[in-house]
Amino acid sequence: MKFVQIIKHPVLFVFLIGFSYFLLVERKPEVPSWQSKKTIQGYPRKNVIKENKISGTNKFKLVQPEFNESWSSKNIDSKRAWRITKGDRKIIVAVIDTGVDIYHPDLVNNIWTNPGEVGLDKNGNSKESNKVDDDQNGFIDDVHGWNFSMNNNDLSDGHGHWTHIAGIIGAEGRNNSGVRGVSPKVSLMVLKYYDPKIRGLDNLRSTTDCIKYATKMGANIINYSSGGLVKDEIEKMVIREAGRKKILFVAAAGNEHSDSDIFKYYPADYDLPNIISVTAIDPQRNILKTSNFGKHTVDIAAPGFNIYSTLPFGKYGHMTGTSQATAFVSGVASLLMAHRENYSNPQRLIEHLLNTGEKAGQLKGKTRRQVTLNTYRALAMFESGVGAYGNTVQNTSKLDPSLFTLNINSGDLRAPLSFEFEEDRLENLAKLFKSFNSKKKA
Repeated sequence: MKFVQIIKHPVLFVFLIGFSYFLLVERKPEVPSWQSKKTIQGYPRKNVIKENKISGTNKFKLVQPEFNESWSSKNIDSKRAWRITKGDRKIIVAVIDTGVDIYHPDLVNNIWTNPGEVGLDKNGNSKESNKVDDDQNGFIDDVHGWNFSMNNNDLSDGHGHWTHIAGIIGAEGRNNSGVRGVSPKVSLMVLKYYDPKIRGLDNLRSTTDCIKYATKMGANIINYSSGGLVKDEIEKMVIREAGRKKILFVAAAGNEHSDSDIFKYYPADYDLPNIISVTAIDPQRNILKTSNFGKHTVDIAAPGFNIYSTLPFGKYGHMTGTSQATAFVSGVASLLMAHRENYSNPQRLIEHLLNTGEKAGQLKGKTRRQVTLNTYRALAMFESGVGAYGNTVQNTSKLDPSLFTLNINSGDLRAPLSFEFEEDRLENLAKLFKSFNSKKKA
């Protein structure tokens, strides 16, 4: 049907215009729709999270805070990684989402503070609440970030999504209670682009404003767990500008259960070198049925099923989706930046995360490298041949780190050393250690 013919049908014309607007502006936090049919463990709230929708009511089972190593933490090997580093609060992760419970006991010490909006002004008033743009950045009293959905500094989370994502990235894990994020020491910049109470909001424009703010205020990483099917040149432009400032942009691959090579999902699928696209896996390393995939568009997979994290009002609970997977990647990236200053370049950092990921056959044809995120490998293996603690191994610069694994029976130094080799590709090395082991026994 030609455009002129469409104009002659007013109802159809209005529908197409309205639908196009919906695609552009109705970006909302990505959470699989099936989750609303289950009991979500968290705090009682009015709205239930659904994919691209907020609707209905439901009952929530409260979860008592308890510290244990979740499947996701084991999957990405965080416990060993924390022996190397737990992060640094000089690394700023800007989380563009729904607001946050800034007083949550596991988050309060890791919420970013704008240095230009603290202390006393020339009149002796607190800069945090004097209703003056003290640092002259265009925002009044933006102490911890900005609410772009209402254009004020109210960062409260009426949805729960941001608080959950923040906990995955950087919950502090107080005295072995509550939860511990991937990077227990980090600064979380709060940027609110969406509020379920506001209808007709241009969420896409709010998103671009958030990205501009993060770029201006010195973020190292931007975590974005939403997206849409229509690309936007302004959004692409501001992400490119963030890349020029060496800001890594970690984007959710989306929850449409579609092939992103065919059906693009933005901003994850913009062809920009500072974007890493993340899909979600379950404990068996299978991509979730709701998650997007793409051999040429999705970079890496990370845990995203039934993830336990922080919720508003000091609570804890589970959520599922590529949003959660994205947060894990942001957390590992912040650890890398804290540990190795020369990994501030987004392209280098992305390549390193992919090179040190664990191969998973289930991801064949689903992601670029068929790898899942691994925190410890990312921190302990570097292309220069220098280990995490500064030790140098000769003639290994081109060695694939997945070729072999050294297993040591902890607690018994007299126990034999054992090695696992893939396809006998290190046969000579195996013989060497076998000889060494036999001499020990003798």
